[in-house]
Amino acid sequence: MCANLCSAEPAATVASYRCQIVEHYWVNQRYKYIRLESDAPIAPLTLPGQFYQLNCPTTAEEQPFLLRPMSVYGAGPEPGRIEFLYNVTGVGTRALAMLPVDAHMDIVGPLGNTFTFAPSFRRILVVARGVGLATMAPLVRQAANAGVEITAVMSARTSGDLMDKQFLRGAAAEVHGVFDADGTSSVEAVESLIRRLINTQRPDAIYTCGSHRLLMLLQRILQDHPDIHGEVAMEQRMACGMGVCLSCVRLFECDGDKQFLRVCREGPVFKIREVVGEVEFG
Repeated sequence: MCANLCSAEPAATVASYRCQIVEHYWVNQRYKYIRLESDAPIAPLTLPGQFYQLNCPTTAEEQPFLLRPMSVYGAGPEPGRIEFLYNVTGVGTRALAMLPVDAHMDIVGPLGNTFTFAPSFRRILVVARGVGLATMAPLVRQAANAGVEITAVMSARTSGDLMDKQFLRGAAAEVHGVFDADGTSSVEAVESLIRRLINTQRPDAIYTCGSHRLLMLLQRILQDHPDIHGEVAMEQRMACGMGVCLSCVRLFECDGDKQFLRVCREGPVFKIREVVGEVEFG
């Protein structure tokens, strides 16, 4: 199988949890933060990179039909605490954004695999844009707790969209912001920056999420650095989130063998070198 077999085993227990909304507010004009509390100890079951299916409400204006997959932004320290950071873009997230504090909602998970991470790493490099910030925030926390140095290349439309504080959540890191507004987020500029960081810092692993353009760039760069481990957390449209509907199947290559794999089941974390062709990010 082409999926990430070296990562920690995902939690075996997948269940539906009734949660109460404890906090829910706008972080900026596009993103909202929501914190849920469950009577069940879901935080210890949830690993960096995993996601939940959220049952978004039906309102007079919005009628979402399917559950919405959402990567975990944070879990714990309380056993029933789970957090999400989401971009309000479609029917489901617009309906979700209308839920008040003290309301209840159902979530299903945890789903998917997790990032490969070793406490023996000296330094990691994370490259993120948009929703990738939420997906990789638990990985950043895991590295910080292990005493691993962190370098972050964060891409955004403008400096006001960066959300570096929300991404790092107090973790010490060397941050490089690149922006569409001034051209520093162009492929050429980011490639020059990442190659310089690799040559000077020699990270043990590189992780990315949130941009197909950045993924393809890192795949090209890693061809010159076979000693560096590289992983991508793929954001994909999916219906069931459990591998049954096959709506999130994508093409990967492992040891010369091309395979169609389910992002929700064999992923969402894959080796960067294994991704083939065009990949649609949510």
